[in-house]
Amino acid sequence: MEVKTNVQAPDNKQEIMITREFDLPLELLFKAYEDPEIFEQWMETKVLKLENRKHGSYAFETSHHGTVMFSANGTIHEFLPNQRITRTFEMENTPFPVQLEYLTFEKINEERSRLQIQIVFQSVEFRNQLLQMPFAQGINMAHNRLQEIVSKLT
Repeated sequence: MEVKTNVQAPDNKQEIMITREFDLPLELLFKAYEDPEIFEQWMETKVLKLENRKHGSYAFETSHHGTVMFSANGTIHEFLPNQRITRTFEMENTPFPVQLEYLTFEKINEERSRLQIQIVFQSVEFRNQLLQMPFAQGINMAHNRLQEIVSKLT
């Protein structure tokens, strides 16, 4: 599997920087994060709530054979269509504290766009714990699904 999503974790910093260019117009890339039905497809999770507005909230849940395997929720602090989403992210039932995420959407040209995500952790230790999991592989796979699914909408 080709790795197209770049994950950078600078030493001794509490952040991860993620960059990915998509063969999608900016509006479609943003729609993948805004539309619950599309989000469910590429993230392979159930959207329980998605309030796309300042002070809105969201909740996701992934099940396997009827058992909840993963739950996440957060608050949306900034929602600027086709530009930026700022939100918190909390993985429920894990030792990880709430993270802060800055998602920036950028038009490259009419057919291509870039997503940059900065994730800020409470500590370098929590960031490093997440990186010990298959985080980079998982985000790359999800972004590959996003590209495949959303490109069919054009």
